[in-house]
Amino acid sequence: MSNEDITLTAGDAEATVQPGNGGRIGGLRVGGLELLRKGERFGCFPMVPWCGRIREGRFRDGATVHQMPLNSPPHAIHGTARDGAWHTARVSADEAVITYDLVDPWPYRGRVTQVVALTEDSLTLTMSVETYESSFPAQIGWHPWFHRNLGGPGAQDVRLDFTPAWQEERGDDHLPTGHRVDPKPGPWDDCFGMPDGVDVTLTWPGQLELRVTSPEKWVVVYDEQEAAVCVEPQTGPPDGLNTHPHLVTPLEPLEATTTWSWRRA
Repeated sequence: MSNEDITLTAGDAEATVQPGNGGRIGGLRVGGLELLRKGERFGCFPMVPWCGRIREGRFRDGATVHQMPLNSPPHAIHGTARDGAWHTARVSADEAVITYDLVDPWPYRGRVTQVVALTEDSLTLTMSVETYESSFPAQIGWHPWFHRNLGGPGAQDVRLDFTPAWQEERGDDHLPTGHRVDPKPGPWDDCFGMPDGVDVTLTWPGQLELRVTSPEKWVVVYDEQEAAVCVEPQTGPPDGLNTHPHLVTPLEPLEATTTWSWRRA
């Protein structure tokens, strides 16, 4: 099948899936409100096979050190799959399955599968990384750009509510130092630990409440830009290929899921 844009609908919810643009969700409309910042680099993109920054673009697998391109100098950021074209495996009115084969500069062969499932009041994203050859470390995450303000008469900026158990102390290089500290007030470009699972509520007063949940224990919150706020569930912290590696093996894929559920005001 082609990698043209896919439109999913359920009730008054509509999601646009863009296999040809990094497998991202290009838009999410609920009752006529567009929740995601539009644009080639925005929407909600998959972070795979790693999340956030890798220190100086280098990660170790056993005795071998691999160097990734420094696309956010001095680091490598957000994986490689967002830069490639994904392929459409299956589509129905409210669900799409898309795949991406890992290629250079990632040094291992593997396949990423993402399932996008829409209902009238939720969007669920599920991703897996599998290999039939060499085992390798990997991470999975999602990077949505939610509009700070949904527009309209008297519209107010979004409010973020969550109660993390800790915050990863951030060094001058924007990477976790390895120390956990008590959560600090924003603005943030920070990773938080939620050992019972990610649970973050975004409220646009008088318009919509959206809850981002995931069984994963890590979430990066980025709200330093005026236009949007990002709530990013992921399987490990930034630089996790080095500090919290998940090994993908022929017998054990890496799998993750997140659900966004909403209620209209």
